[in-house]
Order: sequence, then C-alpha cells, then structure tokens
Amino acid sequence: MTEQDPRPNADGPAGDATADAADSMMPTSQPLLLRAVKWGVIVSVLLVLVFAGIGWLVSGMTGVVGGAIGAGIAGLFLTLTAGSIAFANRFSSSPAFLQIFFSIVMGAWLLKIVVFFAAALLLKDQPWLNSTMMFIGVIVGVVVSLTANAIVFARGRIPIANYPE
Repeated sequence: MTEQDPRPNADGPAGDATADAADSMMPTSQPLLLRAVKWGVIVSVLLVLVFAGIGWLVSGMTGVVGGAIGAGIAGLFLTLTAGSIAFANRFSSSPAFLQIFFSIVMGAWLLKIVVFFAAALLLKDQPWLNSTMMFIGVIVGVVVSLTANAIVFARGRIPIANYPE
C-alpha cells in the first residue's frame, strides 16, 4: 500500500491518486491566474464584438475593423500577461525556476512591446480602418480588461501557510 497525501488539492478530495507531483508544487496563485486568463478571453471577445458594432454605427466597415483591432489588441496584451505567468508557473519544480519564470514573463513583455510598435507603425494612416475607433478600442479595452482582472483577483482566495508553533 502507498501512503496517501492528507492535504486536499485542486483535483479532488484528500489523497486523490490523480494528483500529479508537479501540480502539488504549483504556486497557490495558479487557479487565480487561470481564472484571469479565462475571463480575459471572454471579456476580449465581448469587447471585439461590441467595438465592431459601435464601429459599424460610427463609420461603416472601416469602423468595424478599427474597433475590432483596437479591442483585440488590448485584450490580447492583458490576457498575455496573466497567461505568461500561469505558463511560467508550470516550471515551479525546476531548480532553475526563477530564471525560467522571469525569462518567460519578460519575453512576453518584450513581445508585447515589439507587437505594439509594429502595429502602431504598420496601422498608422491606413485607409481601411478608422484609427480613432482603434484608439478608443484600445483605451476602453485596457480599462475594461484591467477591471475584469481586478475583480477576479479581489474575489480570489489564496490560502495562507499555517506554520507550526
């Protein structure tokens, strides 16, 4: 017989045989990060649809493209932040966890900067999109996505370690 772990885990009741050793090493913030990614994707899709509709009402097809791209960029960037942290946490059992973690998170940050500047330069003054709708989509997308993340983290519960006396 094998000894079972008496600690409850996210996979099920105490001692569940499906628990993986790597999952038990996962930081306690992981479920919160995954929830932030899930809600970030949901909010981003809704924002793209809303801004495509508003863009259609404002300036037709160029407004649809501008609003959808702006909201999509904002949602992608904010979801990428929580997603990169959640992905990097998967290496928590590695002896080089800190190096891997910060490489992944900083790599995602650098990717966002490069994509932002490339998009800004390539999309500037394009006749097939309404740049005002794109700008408003980015700004509102950032505010709404940050609000969604703040709500997820404010409602989240992270267990506190209880050390013996």
